[in-house]
Amino acid sequence: MIRYDCVSCGYEFQSEGIVYLCPVCKNVKNNGFQKGILSVKYEPQKKTKRNSMAEPDSFLPIAIQNSSALKVGNTPLLEPALLRKEIGLPNLFIKNDSLNPSGSLKDRASLLIAEQAIFHNEQKIVLASTGNAGSAMACISAAYGLKTVLFIPETAPKEKIAQSIFFGASVIPVKGTYDDAYKLSLEYTERFGGINRNTAYNPFTIEGKKTVSIELYNQLGFKAPDIIYIPAGDGVIYSAVCKGFIDLKQEGLIDKLPLCILVQAKGSDAIVKSWRERRDLILEKTDTIADSISVKSPANAEMAIDYLCKTNSWGISISDEEILHAQKKLATKAGIFVEPSAAAAWAGLVSDLRKKLINQDMNVVLLVTGSGFKDMNRIFKESKNSLSMNPLAVRE
Repeated sequence: MIRYDCVSCGYEFQSEGIVYLCPVCKNVKNNGFQKGILSVKYEPQKKTKRNSMAEPDSFLPIAIQNSSALKVGNTPLLEPALLRKEIGLPNLFIKNDSLNPSGSLKDRASLLIAEQAIFHNEQKIVLASTGNAGSAMACISAAYGLKTVLFIPETAPKEKIAQSIFFGASVIPVKGTYDDAYKLSLEYTERFGGINRNTAYNPFTIEGKKTVSIELYNQLGFKAPDIIYIPAGDGVIYSAVCKGFIDLKQEGLIDKLPLCILVQAKGSDAIVKSWRERRDLILEKTDTIADSISVKSPANAEMAIDYLCKTNSWGISISDEEILHAQKKLATKAGIFVEPSAAAAWAGLVSDLRKKLINQDMNVVLLVTGSGFKDMNRIFKESKNSLSMNPLAVRE
C-alpha cells in the first residue's frame, strides 16, 4: 500500500492501484488550474547512518526491478574552475543531468513510470510533452519493451520530436500548446487505457525526479548544499528536488534544508508571480525561447509554491536575453552544452549575485536539466553567422 496526501485539500489515503488525482477534489479548478495534485508520503526507514552513503532507490515508493535495462542517474557533479573564479564562488558546483540516456533529467521520472507500468502489468504509457519528457519516456520504454504514445505540440523542437520517433514512440502532433496536448493525452488514456505519465498528474513523476537530491547528498560528502538553482516550468522538477531533501531530513540524514531557488522565464512565470504577489494563479499567454519551461497552466504550481514556503526560498523571473547569455557562458566557460531551459539556472544565480543574496562561502549548486543537442535551430543560425569565409583570417 502506498500512502498519498492531497496538496489542495489535505486528504490522506492509501492505495495499491494506479492513482492520479485526489478522489475528493480532482474535479475542482481554480482560475483554470488543476486542484487535487497528490504527493506520495515518504515513510522514514532509518536504515542509513549519518555521514554514510544513501541509496536513492530506497527512497522510492516501489522497487526498481530492471535497473540493468538502462542506467539512469548517477550523473556527475562538476567543479567549474573558470566560472568559480569569474564570479568569486569557490564552492560552485554543477549537477549535469543532461548526461542521462536521453539527455535530460526527465529520464529519472520515466524510469519509475516504466517500473510502475510493469508492476501493474501495463504495456502502454501515454503522455503530453514539449519534447524532453516525451523523448525520455520513449527512450526508457524502448529499453523496457513498452509502448509510448506521445502527444506533442507541432512547435516543439524538431530534434526532440525526431528523437522520440527514433526510439519507437507513436507520436501525435498537436496544433496548439502543451496544455492542448496535455488535455488530449488525458482523453486518450480514459478511452484507450495505459498509464498516463503526465508530470504532476502522475505523482510518481516527482518520486522519480527526487533521486537527484539523494545523489547530491552523496556527492557533496553526505550533506545538502546551502543553495540550489532549479529551472521551472510546471513546477515538478522543482517540487521533486525539494521533496528529495525533505525526505533526507525525515530520514535524519540532514538537519537543515537547502535554499531551493525556483527560476522561470519572464515569458512563462505564473508560479513566480503567484508566489511574489501572494495571489491565485492566473492563466497568461507564454512567450519564451525556453520551450521546456514554457507552460501556460503549470499543473504543479500549488505544490511548488508550498515548497517555496517550506524551504524559505524564493522565485526568480529572467529574460530570454539572460537565458541565451547563460547558455553561451556555460558552453564557453564550463564546456557544458545545455538547452535554453537548463541555462536558466545560471541566469538565476547571476541575478542573485547582482542583488548580493549569495555569500562567498556557500555551497552553490546549479541543476542542469537538459542537453543543448535537444534544440539546435538557433545554434545552427548563430554558428553560421560566426563562420569566417576568409581563410586568410585564420592565422597560426
